Amino acid sequence: MSTPTVPTQGAGGVDPNRCPMCGGPNGCALQQQRRSGQPQPPCWCTRATFAAELLARVPPQARGRACICARCADVEPPAG
Repeated sequence: MSTPTVPTQGAGGVDPNRCPMCGGPNGCALQQQRRSGQPQPPCWCTRATFAAELLARVPPQARGRACICARCADVEPPAG
């Protein structure tokens, strides 16, 4: 198991606000903070552990650029 890296700004057509697995919103508080400039509570993903097998399925161009959503990570979804 491994923890995620903080995604960087979108590159190569990767939207950092979208899950690279399903294309849905990933609920990344880190990206929300970058967009708004307003402090956010810790992102749900900072408390999640992602299986190496799941991370290996992320398309190469999205690695380190977009968070996997809670649904695809099969973890407790973010509150709110």
